[in-house]
Amino acid sequence: MHLLLDVNCDVYPLHRDEKFTMALAPTLSLDGTPDEGVLDQSGKRSLADRYDYVMYGKLYKYSDDHSTGALKVDIYVSFGGLLMKLKGDPQHLNELQMDQRLYVLLRKVK
Repeated sequence: MHLLLDVNCDVYPLHRDEKFTMALAPTLSLDGTPDEGVLDQSGKRSLADRYDYVMYGKLYKYSDDHSTGALKVDIYVSFGGLLMKLKGDPQHLNELQMDQRLYVLLRKVK
């Protein structure tokens, strides 16, 4: 997989070659229950508790890429102006759909 990701470096400084763990999820609920995309302030545990930086956005473009000879897909997600492009094998990204709401979660690896 190849990832290009905008991060608000004033809030979460992330430097070149710094290692991190990333998750892409349709919900923050630990049991997979869909959410409304509104921050739950009840104090209930969520996937966000396991990460340092969370963004919520929408998948706005999904395209096939044949430029390398092998089929790859590109997905593009907008997080309120911060953008992500993820390129990889279709088998790893086939669950994602146009206009799907997604969370991206980051945690630095020490």
